[in-house]
Amino acid sequence: MKVIKLLIKNFLLLLGFWILLFDIQRLLFSVIHYDVFGKAGVSFPLIFIYSLRLDLATAGFLSVLPLLFLLILKFHNHQWLKALFYLVFGAEILAVSIIHSAEINAYFEWNHKLTSRVFMHLSNPDEVFRTADYAMTVYFTLFLIFEGFVAYFLVKKLLPPHRFQHVAENWKERISLTLLFPLLIGFCFLFARGGLQQIPINIDSACFSKEHKLNDISINSTYFFGNSYFLYMKTDFSDILPKMKEKDAEKTVQSLFNFDRNHQNFILNDSNPNVVIVILESWTANAIGCLSNTKGATPNFDKMAKQGVLFSNIYATNTTSEIGNTSILAGYPGIPEVAISLYPEKHRKIKSINQLLKPFGYTSAYTFAGDLKYGNIESFIVEHQFDKVLDEDDFPAGLQHGKLSYHDKDLFKFFLQEINASKAPFMQCAFTGSTHFPFDYPKTGRENRMGTEADFMNAIQYSDKCIGDFIKKAKKEKWYKNTVFVFVADHSHGSPEFPEPYSTKFFRIPILIYGEPIIKSKRGSVYKNIGSQADLAATLLHQLRVKTDALKFSKDLLSPNVKQFAFHATIRGYGFIDPNGSLLYNFDSKSYTENTFTKTQFHKSKSHSEALFLEYFKNFDELDKK
Repeated sequence: MKVIKLLIKNFLLLLGFWILLFDIQRLLFSVIHYDVFGKAGVSFPLIFIYSLRLDLATAGFLSVLPLLFLLILKFHNHQWLKALFYLVFGAEILAVSIIHSAEINAYFEWNHKLTSRVFMHLSNPDEVFRTADYAMTVYFTLFLIFEGFVAYFLVKKLLPPHRFQHVAENWKERISLTLLFPLLIGFCFLFARGGLQQIPINIDSACFSKEHKLNDISINSTYFFGNSYFLYMKTDFSDILPKMKEKDAEKTVQSLFNFDRNHQNFILNDSNPNVVIVILESWTANAIGCLSNTKGATPNFDKMAKQGVLFSNIYATNTTSEIGNTSILAGYPGIPEVAISLYPEKHRKIKSINQLLKPFGYTSAYTFAGDLKYGNIESFIVEHQFDKVLDEDDFPAGLQHGKLSYHDKDLFKFFLQEINASKAPFMQCAFTGSTHFPFDYPKTGRENRMGTEADFMNAIQYSDKCIGDFIKKAKKEKWYKNTVFVFVADHSHGSPEFPEPYSTKFFRIPILIYGEPIIKSKRGSVYKNIGSQADLAATLLHQLRVKTDALKFSKDLLSPNVKQFAFHATIRGYGFIDPNGSLLYNFDSKSYTENTFTKTQFHKSKSHSEALFLEYFKNFDELDKK
């Protein structure tokens, strides 16, 4: 049927229109910000390859309404319907062009893509008019006009009025069109999601370079702005931020973080050791034998704890992997309702462990056996200058793949090969996956954990065995004697003791430092200082004799002068722990759902937690303004 073929053809042309417009916008951006050619070199065409998936996702979103009008026009091609189609289509084109034209201008000042930050400026129009000079206004107008003419030309060539002349002439064609429409809409949403994979598409899919400008050009401007707007609208921080004077909050936080960090309490010898960081997916302290009443699931970890240095009072900064990774690798705190990894313009301003080690000759790599797109983790890692980033696409063919990643056994085998090929001194990171829901690992039929969280506990048992095998094989390598291993969880998980995330104890996680570089007299030590995974960065770097001034919110847990506390974000709230007790605050109920402090202690701890939240958010809010 001709009318069916025409609708499908128009749908494909509609998608093609958006892809072409987005690529022309990139070319315009590259010409205006011409230094991109020097940064990209021969890799410039990669921008247009890596951008395609996110462009198609954006095209899927933008095509839904025009597609509806295309269908209606197959039933009735009245002039007013055509006019309405072009009006809706034109409004979308105008919005896309305004976003991109504004981004070209804003990039000169902000050095990042257009984000929800623009709304903070638009809420003060006077500021906009005072800061936007005449030239910027002219340029914006010229860019908008140019993109408008380009769009007009593409519409004229791809979707001219004569394409809508043919309409359904009989009931068979009308029924066929009615049945076809949901299918085409389904394709729109499939494109918008990025495919059928378990994790929906993210801005990470367009990131391919260590040069953030190349990634910014590759990332679709409309998608990025829409995502930023969604995050902006999701939370009204004025409603959840504590009512405390800024000066009081700043003074309180300074009292918690300002202490003498130049101590001599070293647990590592001064041998410039290699560093291997294993980020354990969901490993709650409440499932580990040496840290809880849950025995038998982690014999290998427990054995290493007796030979290493264990931190027994550590808390996850949040409940998700992307926040856990940024806290571990950059010492950045968890902030309620936001994840810094989703804001490239902000996380570029903070330093990570590998960046601080690079001047000392350290090479770095990060390995994950799944897809790092979730939560923008890959973008964070790449833009923080890891020399090598490896994911499931780099693993050899023929391995059994779970729903989310290759199994931990294959991860550690691959990881060991990568370490063997590394140039010392090195910092190698691996992120495990088998203990992530749905706990997909090779079942043997001998899993013996029963009861609450049985599937997770069996996965922990499997992962622990993989770690034990990894260490046994590592001991045979030449680099082993001068390598320190760090095992730390990305976040916690339900356990037989604490199955639900509504208590402070749920958030407790392990940090274990293990290896030959540990001073013999320190082996088997257990440090009970209260801290979070964000404190690992400062603690480890001081042991490596590296200054930690860049890590504003990471404290050295081995300092004799350290203040003992941990702040963590929860589901719609935050928590605070110090030696006197713990509390949890919920935004929705506007009450404390947990409080183990005495009345006197509570006033002080409440002040500390509120000050930390305010200062953390203030720092986060201002990162892209510096």
